[in-house]
Amino acid sequence: MSSRSDVTQLIGNVCEKKSIENAPVSSYFGINTFSDLTMHKMISEKTFKAFKKWQEGGSVISSAQADEIAHAMKEWAISKGATSYTHWFQPMTGLTAEKHDSFISMNESGSVIEKFTGNKLIQGEPDASSFPSGGIRATFEARGYTAWDPSSPAFIVEVEQGKTLCIPSIFVSYTGDALDKKLPLLRSENAINNSATELIKLFGHDDVKYVISTCGAEQEYFLIDAAYYKMRSDLMLTGRTLVGADSPKGQQLEDQYFGSIKERMLNYMNEVSEEAYKLGIPVTTRHNEVAPHQYEFAPIFEKSNLAADNNQLLMDVMKKVALRHNLVCLLHEKPFAGVNGSGKHVNWSLSDDKGNNLLNPGETPEENLLFLTVLVGVIHAVYNHADILRASVASAGNEHRLGANEAPPAIVSIYLGEQLTKIIKMIESGKIEKAQKQDLIDLGVGLLPKFIKDTTDRNRTSPFAFTGQKFEFRAVGSALNISTPIAVMNTIVADSFDILAERIKAESSNKEFSAAVLKVLAGMISESKKVLFEGNNYSDEWVSEARKRGLPNTASSPEALKAFVTPKAIDLFERQKVLSKVELNSRYSIWVELYAKMLQIEAQTLAEIVNTQVLPAAYSYQTELAGGLELLRDLSDDTTVSIVSGALADRKEAFEALTADIYYVRKNLKEMEPLLQKAAGMGEAEMAQFYYSELKPHMDHIRRHVDALESVMPDDMWVLPKYRELLFVS
Repeated sequence: MSSRSDVTQLIGNVCEKKSIENAPVSSYFGINTFSDLTMHKMISEKTFKAFKKWQEGGSVISSAQADEIAHAMKEWAISKGATSYTHWFQPMTGLTAEKHDSFISMNESGSVIEKFTGNKLIQGEPDASSFPSGGIRATFEARGYTAWDPSSPAFIVEVEQGKTLCIPSIFVSYTGDALDKKLPLLRSENAINNSATELIKLFGHDDVKYVISTCGAEQEYFLIDAAYYKMRSDLMLTGRTLVGADSPKGQQLEDQYFGSIKERMLNYMNEVSEEAYKLGIPVTTRHNEVAPHQYEFAPIFEKSNLAADNNQLLMDVMKKVALRHNLVCLLHEKPFAGVNGSGKHVNWSLSDDKGNNLLNPGETPEENLLFLTVLVGVIHAVYNHADILRASVASAGNEHRLGANEAPPAIVSIYLGEQLTKIIKMIESGKIEKAQKQDLIDLGVGLLPKFIKDTTDRNRTSPFAFTGQKFEFRAVGSALNISTPIAVMNTIVADSFDILAERIKAESSNKEFSAAVLKVLAGMISESKKVLFEGNNYSDEWVSEARKRGLPNTASSPEALKAFVTPKAIDLFERQKVLSKVELNSRYSIWVELYAKMLQIEAQTLAEIVNTQVLPAAYSYQTELAGGLELLRDLSDDTTVSIVSGALADRKEAFEALTADIYYVRKNLKEMEPLLQKAAGMGEAEMAQFYYSELKPHMDHIRRHVDALESVMPDDMWVLPKYRELLFVS
């Protein structure tokens, strides 16, 4: 019996951790967050008002007020059992980072006391030498600064042996350049606030103080047994299977999607939800996804900055809780070839301080002039900056997913739905008519309710779809930090709002306001309508049509990332005060370097797996086949033995096919090594593109022939857990 079989026999005998919370979620939601409500109870009214004013863009709190908040935060954390604190930040690795410090301090008598000051709260200084900087600072210049982000609440992370206070922070260089994901997002919030408030005031909404972007990120993921995971070095080192033949049964029957959740997985989901609720993460939806062992969590909408923090926290919780259940949570965009990959659909909208959703069409969207203006602004933004949107989701992992049968293609287009498409066409033509009322849908069964048809339907093939009061950016990969895509959406829409406001002001100076707005919208629709597409984004016809329309289709991540450093992009981000030219060049350098390093790791891991696990087994089977072929050849010459006609030729064909697969695996392995050596002397951008065009095809060839070997070799000789086990044994 193989080691795979031994592991399979043991799976299922897992002792589940029982949930310790039996109370309503409302009774413990956010107990591990230092919320405004908690802060309000522990500090003076004057300091709290100053803090809230600061949050809303007012003047910075005084040092005395910072000391008061720091003391309250420390007292609250200690009451929860915390002994240390950390400035929790999001460097350009795409992950989170933390350096823990104790609360203890020495008093004059030499005794230990717990102390936390405003200075320590507001600023920290981690050793920054090993974080990606893209040339902003030299390696020997280690200094970098974390600065408290007061817009996101501090929280406590619990482990079995202790608790730590985490303070959400930005991370900047000695010269103040952004070295993280969060600072550009916060700057983009300023940009969308300034542009949106200026625009909507033209419509008479002078009482609006601010506008924010809101977000809800649907998090898809896979769960596999930890024992299988440890048997696959490709999963451990790269997050995806570099080899693996299709299982006879995959997702063809579509029996996983929204199906009954298996008990082991539901226990896991319950514990993740519990941990998330304690941290104030409003997880509200969970279900089976399309592929076997694929699932999803989705939250309630929040302010984008908080949503980005909470998504990073949620991914961390998901991975940690999985290990308690002898599971591994896979967040790679395409961990298994041939089945659905995992996305992180970012649902994005805009809201004012009154709670009004600016993307709410209302019952008669054709009469909602402000909604139509906001809608056209988004369309204009996506058309003008589709290349930057595509670049915002570029990564080595997401490259495998985009354009596959479950993910939108690399062509960025917008889906509006039937009703809004008709209205947009009417505006462009200048003939505004009363749109057809929403239809009442009667299901024909008296016991079942009647309901109103939504303003729009969903197009699951569209990368950027209007899905009712929001846009859903479906091209975001499951492992990505959503701060960058949100920052890009905010920035490009802010820029289009500025253009809209300028044109409306100019046009309304000599025309009635509504007529002026409609004329401006008609012009912008005419400029941008090429990005609108209501059909099947997977079809070959759309690829051809998109090419005719001049829409970019960039499959290569290194090529896509160039959009961040074009003169147009630099002008945009600098004008909106989101990223400087230096910061953009830095990010581009970091991203192409990460891409190249990931492919290098994958190539070296693939070579190791093939040389140490696949080929030794293949050689053994080749020897067995050769012996059988020799025996059959000898017996065919024996007149006393009757060998069916064609048997010898069939055995010879099997031997030749196996030998050919072994040869081509070896051939491509040998050709891959000089490619890695050749790339060693290249710059980051050149190396990344070289790996995409030269290295990846060799890896694909190796995989194809390894998978062919897996499909014919004896099961007990194949040491790597197969897809049928990884995806169906639980």
